[in-house]
Amino acid sequence: MNQSSAHAMSRCSALLLAVVVAGCSATDQTPTGISSSLANSSVHTLSSNPLSPAPVNLRGAGDFVILSKSGISTVPQSAITGNIGVSPIARGGMTGFSETMDGTNTFSQATQVTGKMFAADYSGTTPSVLGLAVLDMQAAYTDAAGRAPDFVELASGNIGGMTLRPGTYKWATGVTILSDVTLDGSPNDVFIFQIAGTLTQASATRVTLTGGARPQNIFWQVADVVALNTTAHFEGIVLAQTGITVATGASVNGRLFAQTAVTLQMNTITQP
Repeated sequence: MNQSSAHAMSRCSALLLAVVVAGCSATDQTPTGISSSLANSSVHTLSSNPLSPAPVNLRGAGDFVILSKSGISTVPQSAITGNIGVSPIARGGMTGFSETMDGTNTFSQATQVTGKMFAADYSGTTPSVLGLAVLDMQAAYTDAAGRAPDFVELASGNIGGMTLRPGTYKWATGVTILSDVTLDGSPNDVFIFQIAGTLTQASATRVTLTGGARPQNIFWQVADVVALNTTAHFEGIVLAQTGITVATGASVNGRLFAQTAVTLQMNTITQP
């Protein structure tokens, strides 16, 4: 090959690379011109790395690992680390715990909870503290929902098999986790997931954190039902406008905040 031919081929290669790069969309992450079979593959890696968003401020809601407006139920034995609370519903909204009241009547305790349990009809400052915590929970939901997205409709909501970097992700419908998903970031990086539909995690799948990413910096804002199925493992803070159901043997490293009910069945829930 002569020098002129080599130079021409090099120039063509550079132009081809520029065309491929220019075809990439920051909101879709699927380069134009790539076949649909490859774009819909079950394994994706998101390499783009936008600036990490600011964390969502939980304020008083951050004193709880589970907070609900209409009830928290469990099928024993669950193992919950952190405080739980219900408001405006009264103590009857916490079922399956066999709790006992403290002598101050400001909180109760149960063998399934390493922490304290609070309800809107307890004594002292408990009702007002719970009321503020619920307002803070709702404010956190609104904050998370209002962030400007970096990625829109990624993988049409089927994020199983993907490795995701910090940023704000938005879907107009639901999100499913049908296989393991990895969130990769540093200890201070923040992930915000805005989901207008349901969030469903399949049985025996895992949300895994790498690179030092921490569950207290991961926020799942979900407008519809959240369902974590049997023996699944989940990471992050759920801000649900409706209910959260955690099926048998599933575990959560994070917090569960629901504007309706939280339903547990022999689960391990650990606050960050």
